[in-house]
Amino acid sequence: MFQRRFWRDSPSFPPDDEPYNIIPVHNLHTDHPSLRYPEVRTTISSLRDVGNLRKPPYSQWLPSMDLLDWLGLFFGFQRDNIKNQREHLVLHLANAQMRLSPPPDDTVTFQTIALRKFRCKLLENYTNWSSYLGKKSNVCVSNSSSSDSDTRRELLYVGLYLLIWGESANLRFMPECICYIFHHMTMELNKILEDDIDENTGLQATPSISGENAFLNCIVKPIYETIKLEVEGSKYGTASHSTWRNYDDFNEYFWSKRCFQNLKWPIDNGSNFFHAFSTRKSKRKTGFVEHRTFWNVYRSFDRLWVMLVLFLHVAVILAWEEEYPSQALNNMDVKVRVLTLFITWSGMRCLHALLEAAMECGRVSRETMRFVLRMVLKILVAAAWTYAFMICYRRIWMQRNYDKHWSDEANKRVIFFLWLAFLYVLPEVLELPLFFLPCIRRFIEHRNWRIFYLISWWFHGNCFIGQGLREGLVDTIKYILFWVVVLSTKFAFSYFLQIKPMISTTKKLLDLKTEEYEWHWHENFSVSNKLVIVLLWLPVVLIYLVDTQIWFSIYSSFVGAVVGLIQQLGQIRNIEQLRLQFQFFASSVVFNLMPQEQLKSSRTLREKFNYVIYWLMLRYYGLWQPFKKIESNQVEANKFALIWNEIITTFREEDIISDREFELLELPRNSWNIKVIRWPCFLLGNELLLALMLARDLMDTPDKWLWNKICKNEYRRCAVIETYHCLKYLMLEILFNNNTEENSILKVLFQEIDHSIGIENFTATFEMTALLQIHSKLIKLVELLLEPKKNVSEVGNAIQVLYGIIVHDFFKAKRTIDQLREDGLASRSQTAMGGSLFENVAELPYPSNENFYREVKRLHTILTTRDSMHNIPVNIEARRRLAFFSNSLFMKMPHAPRVEKMMAFSVLTPFCDEDVLYSKEILRTKNEDGISILYYLQTIYDDEWKNFIERMYREGMVTDEEIWTSKLRDLRLWASYRGQTLARTVRGMMYYYRALQMLTFLDSSTEMDITIREEEQELGFMGRDGSFDGSNSKRLPSASLRFKGHEYGIALMKFTYVVSCQKYGEHKARKDPLAEDIMDLLKHNEALRISYVDQVSIGYNEEYYSVLVKYDQQLQREVEIYRVKLPGPLNLGEGKPENQNHSIIFTRGDAVQTIDMNQDNYFEEALKLRNLLEEFRHYHGIRRPTILGVREHIFTGSVSSLAWFMSAQETSFVTLVQRLYANPLKIRMHYGHPDVFDRFWFLTRGGLSKASKVINISEDIFAGFNCTLRGGSVTHHEYIQVGKGRDLGLNQISKFEAKIACGSGEQVLSRDVYRLGQRLDFFRMLSFFHTTVGFFFNTTVVILTVYIFLWVQLYLALSGVENSVLGNDTNSRKALGAVINQELVIQFGLFTTLPAIVESYVESGFLEAIWEFLMMQLQLSIVFYTFSMGTRAHFFSQTILHGGAKYLPTGRSFAVQHRSFAENYRLYSRSHFIKAIELGLVLTVYAIYSPAAKNTFSYIDMTVTSWLLVLSWIFAPFLFNPSGFDWLKTVNDLDDFMNWIWYHGGVFAKSEQSWERWWYEEQDHLRTTSLWGKLLEIVLNLRFFFFQYGIVYHMGISGQSKSVSVYFLSWIYIFVAFGIYLTVLYVRDKYEAKEHIYFRLAQSLLIILGFLVIIALLHVTAFKKVDIFTSLLALLPTGWGLISIAQVFRPLLQHTRLWDSVVSVARLYEILFGVIVMAPVALLSWMPGFQSMQTRILFNDAFSKGLQMFKIITGKLHQKDV
Repeated sequence: MFQRRFWRDSPSFPPDDEPYNIIPVHNLHTDHPSLRYPEVRTTISSLRDVGNLRKPPYSQWLPSMDLLDWLGLFFGFQRDNIKNQREHLVLHLANAQMRLSPPPDDTVTFQTIALRKFRCKLLENYTNWSSYLGKKSNVCVSNSSSSDSDTRRELLYVGLYLLIWGESANLRFMPECICYIFHHMTMELNKILEDDIDENTGLQATPSISGENAFLNCIVKPIYETIKLEVEGSKYGTASHSTWRNYDDFNEYFWSKRCFQNLKWPIDNGSNFFHAFSTRKSKRKTGFVEHRTFWNVYRSFDRLWVMLVLFLHVAVILAWEEEYPSQALNNMDVKVRVLTLFITWSGMRCLHALLEAAMECGRVSRETMRFVLRMVLKILVAAAWTYAFMICYRRIWMQRNYDKHWSDEANKRVIFFLWLAFLYVLPEVLELPLFFLPCIRRFIEHRNWRIFYLISWWFHGNCFIGQGLREGLVDTIKYILFWVVVLSTKFAFSYFLQIKPMISTTKKLLDLKTEEYEWHWHENFSVSNKLVIVLLWLPVVLIYLVDTQIWFSIYSSFVGAVVGLIQQLGQIRNIEQLRLQFQFFASSVVFNLMPQEQLKSSRTLREKFNYVIYWLMLRYYGLWQPFKKIESNQVEANKFALIWNEIITTFREEDIISDREFELLELPRNSWNIKVIRWPCFLLGNELLLALMLARDLMDTPDKWLWNKICKNEYRRCAVIETYHCLKYLMLEILFNNNTEENSILKVLFQEIDHSIGIENFTATFEMTALLQIHSKLIKLVELLLEPKKNVSEVGNAIQVLYGIIVHDFFKAKRTIDQLREDGLASRSQTAMGGSLFENVAELPYPSNENFYREVKRLHTILTTRDSMHNIPVNIEARRRLAFFSNSLFMKMPHAPRVEKMMAFSVLTPFCDEDVLYSKEILRTKNEDGISILYYLQTIYDDEWKNFIERMYREGMVTDEEIWTSKLRDLRLWASYRGQTLARTVRGMMYYYRALQMLTFLDSSTEMDITIREEEQELGFMGRDGSFDGSNSKRLPSASLRFKGHEYGIALMKFTYVVSCQKYGEHKARKDPLAEDIMDLLKHNEALRISYVDQVSIGYNEEYYSVLVKYDQQLQREVEIYRVKLPGPLNLGEGKPENQNHSIIFTRGDAVQTIDMNQDNYFEEALKLRNLLEEFRHYHGIRRPTILGVREHIFTGSVSSLAWFMSAQETSFVTLVQRLYANPLKIRMHYGHPDVFDRFWFLTRGGLSKASKVINISEDIFAGFNCTLRGGSVTHHEYIQVGKGRDLGLNQISKFEAKIACGSGEQVLSRDVYRLGQRLDFFRMLSFFHTTVGFFFNTTVVILTVYIFLWVQLYLALSGVENSVLGNDTNSRKALGAVINQELVIQFGLFTTLPAIVESYVESGFLEAIWEFLMMQLQLSIVFYTFSMGTRAHFFSQTILHGGAKYLPTGRSFAVQHRSFAENYRLYSRSHFIKAIELGLVLTVYAIYSPAAKNTFSYIDMTVTSWLLVLSWIFAPFLFNPSGFDWLKTVNDLDDFMNWIWYHGGVFAKSEQSWERWWYEEQDHLRTTSLWGKLLEIVLNLRFFFFQYGIVYHMGISGQSKSVSVYFLSWIYIFVAFGIYLTVLYVRDKYEAKEHIYFRLAQSLLIILGFLVIIALLHVTAFKKVDIFTSLLALLPTGWGLISIAQVFRPLLQHTRLWDSVVSVARLYEILFGVIVMAPVALLSWMPGFQSMQTRILFNDAFSKGLQMFKIITGKLHQKDV
């Protein structure tokens, strides 16, 4: 591929024809619309004004060069980098000047104020960084002066930063590293500008680096290579995080002054910052050391755990008295015991200090002695406080016991303790005023005064970020009140229902003698009763520690709902409500979407007051009638019509409405002299007929009274007026010439009618009963006019009949023929009265007169409609979008500026290898059930398919077969727009471009312009020949083909869409169909740009480039715009953020919206984006937002029940939950797309996400963390929405949940979570914990609690404690009941179901919410949510303990294919199946041996939730698997599973082929885990040995012995069984192949020997037959425990003979587990009807019916393709 290697090379295009991105900056003589703006030209002129700057040496200076070329020649920047940043800078400064308010008087002069604002914002982080390090900023510009030299200097500073940033590649993730580079390069720039002399050479100062690509090679590449070596040394993130430096470590190196001392300038490659490449010696971690341990949860959120532990401490002390707390505190002993909380508090602080020291020891070096000093002091101070409290407390009780009462001396010691406690809490007391006066706290934190620095150093250490995180006073009070209510409820519940009921049981257990145990504990243990107490309290304490999440979920749901109602969500819930309020909706469209500059610029107080009143009346409709304003303002009415019709047009282009629905929804332009708004026909419905019936019923009433009755319904009034005026215009202006006698007669007739209406004498003049006759004849006339072959005589006859009814029946006063002639109502000739008056006289318009027939058709609809059209539109998605759009316009949103004054923005979409367009093969390929994707889509989207076929026939398709030939692209697009494809995303995002063009037109259009546009719209619908596919071709004339001037230029300046197709170059090289599809999108979307990484081979070396391409419509080919060389391969970190990072240099504007490729957008929502961008200018609390959170609509919810559950869960998260996070909790982060970022704020602070390997696997949320830590603000706005697809199948969903859980596990280890946990105030910290990692941690603890609860109950049952102590203890049952009930609440999906139902109530109403809840339960949502909870808990805990987090590609295909049992087993065996089998076994044994189980109700009450969990974890993969209970598939699945188990494979076998390969892969986490992780794994597996211990004492052969020798003897059976198995293996290997008879003989002997042993035991010992099954229950878990422990010791055992035996036994266990899981599934599959029920549960009704019908007809017919 051609590339420019030297500046002196001749370009590939002539200078004037060189390809450009948006603006041809290089050629001002080009006739490009954007160059017509003076702001663009003045900016370019300012850049070209180099003045008397010293010319770069050793380079040729050309007159066409500008300031950026000057910088490039001096500092060695790449040419294409300069070109890119030149356009970037010109666009931004031009847009900034356009937005100046008030606008400048002189638009032809460059406005320096715009440049100064931009410079301050762009260099804000650099200024803060230099101030933090005590370095003077090298940006030397006077803020008051505006001379040419200062302007030039500012342009140089801004340009230099952008050039550095544009070429920094992976270093863009290190913002302070860029600050360091910029600091030194500006110093050198200043020397050049000031003509300094170099002291060493005596020549004029020059940069320390210069030449071709000098910046890349000398600055970027050494740092890049260091990062690359670290990543490679970490085995690409699989090594422990504490052993290698990631992006954050490298960046935080620049947070201390040592970077200036060590790195120097020019950069010293021998610095210890870099690796010694030969020795591979790594520098220590910087700023933070990540350790893989659950202690991180305590370390980061110690204040939360201190609060919980202290309350538990006090609550136990108070509850021990078994009185109410107020009564207990009257006792002095109790009061003194409460003081022990200070010992606990100080002890927990000491623990925290020790944890800090233990985890941060990896940072200790000579350079971090201050850090070491702080750690040592923190430990010593914490230990001293703990020791002091313990000594003082001990002295109190010594005095008390000595005096036998509370003497004065004892009280003095208590007072001394209180004074000591007061000193201890004094810092918190002093912090309290600062908490409620956040402005003072922010002032302190932002000052670098030494005393403030010392305080900050002691409490938080040295950290550049995390300063000034406090919110405003009002916001602070709001989230404090929220948490006061939550914590009050939680603590009250915990005290009375968890803690207090346990006290009596505890006291009773303390009095229990060990002889009462069934096991002989006193021979081996001396603390058995205390152990029982600990075990009994353990599940209660665990639930106590995590149930805050439950109360948080409950209150957050209702508070979020209240906030939503206040924001007026759900005000218009459906089409019916939109119909009722359509007039107000029309006014709100104009008010919100059109600039209201005349109102905003109001000067007088009265005008401002009127404006506020207008806004209130419009928002709270019902106080006013805004449609009268619309009706009186023709321009605004036309603007609304234009917007509404464009929305409806896009609906038709998307095939969600039919042609007929389009006509009913369309709002036609005013014509035929109609004096009212012509509302869409679906609103008018049967209003005319109702008005006629009303007139008939009220025939004797006065005109005014009747008219008032009609006018009570606006649509009825408009229908009557429109029908009359249409009829009048039709008769007088179209059908009959003005010179005819018929025209004169009709004119007189209408004059009489008008006169009677004018004098309010209509009912007195005319017979109301004749109106219905006239109505029926009018219908006949209009139908004749609409016939394809018209007969003029029939039309004349129809008019004659109508005329006769009017003159004879309609007038109350009967007139003779002479009177009619005298009044001009009859013909003067006798023959005309005989019947030939209107015969053959009417002039019918030609069939080509589309406007006429369009109006007649509308008149016919108004006349004939007899229903209210409540089902228009039919499509659910169309109805939802209209309802939301109309509702959103009544919500509070900023005013829309003119498009010229709006903020420019970009959309960025990362793309790898996903689907772009569905190919013909993909659409037609059928799965094993014979179902193709096209058939699936036709069934799910039945109405949309019919609309599509209708559109294809209208566009020229003749036969169905053409859908696969000439209309193939349309078919592919139609299918792709209903999947999760890039094509769908591109179409949605390009709606922004289309909307901006329309809004630009409306901003400056006159009434004439709008009229012409409406005519084009109408003609476009009648004659269009294509559908909108994100392209400019085959589109309505309302699209950008009409915008090739002003609108075209401004839309390109304000919007850029970049798709980062990282592998596009590879796709093109291997001619991948993906490349062709991407090119097709590029060709049909003018504002679309594609960026990719190009790998070029230069000899033995590889070079990498970031490339931007577009499609040139004139050249009709792809052209390359920019090619920026990279220092090396792109992916040093996580793929997606690296992909975003390389493309962000090609984005433009003040804002950037991050969009994933499974998202969609809607034209009507794109109209509101300029309102949304105005939020950046408004304060939300004390800050302006830096991230605008945007609502999402999950468009995959209708596909299946699983998709619905996922949609409900996601919808509540992206609406109600995000609403609450933003306000009042002020803790919203960035949880993914489609949030809008303040682009320049983020590009100077590390980018849109973090990219370090593994630790930042959930890259998106780290952008929110980074934003909050750096003082940004994240808001949430629900008046605009973006579509989003979610995973559809259970396997896809589980992988997604696993990915999120693994990401959360890595977040726990991260420095961002730690700093937020430490720096946020206490209540925001609570919110942060419970909305991020706390949710997953608490879910994990809940699952752990289930385990502990069941194992404790089993222990109590087997040991006899349950029977002897807890049998009749109601208090303990009460406490355990509280635990169980909370588990039940959690398992019913409270975390997800409750927010979803509450949000449904807000937006859809109470009944709809209840119905959704019931339907979700009937479709077994509880099973899905319980299953998902297990997924989250497993992967979260495994990630924290052992690591192994990695990106899991979920795939976004349609879930119509049956998944085999082998695949499900590989995915779910460790996370669900084995755990469920274990819990089921525990529950079974508990049912056998527990006295409580004999009471059926008691057993069910205690274990129902646990059994629900077991059944959900086993059956969910089958319930939510297509054809999961089909008998033939079940048999085939079992065969496939057994083949997979026994297939050994070879070296290259994959886990999908061989069980053994999969088994080894499942152990990978044990190879990378730490020693503590391995020890914990061993300890956890010891529970199976306890299981054996408990059961063997209940075997008959034990002879009721309580001796521990029974347990040790039971191991003989295990060794014997293992020995027999080894013997069988040996015999099999030796004899099975060659001497088969010996192998069979050995098997027979073993079986006989086994029977003989059993018989002997039955006769000699107390052995019972049931002991056979009991021993299996006891010994099988032990065997699995031994195998699990052997896996931990795999490095030691793998090379021994024993390992092969371990693998063989493990294979048998896997078979056993598979059989246990499949047995009930096979039984249900065999039962008739169960498969049909499962299909009904899994899929929606339409697909269920279609699928069943297909199965019926497969034997007779082949499935049709269309």
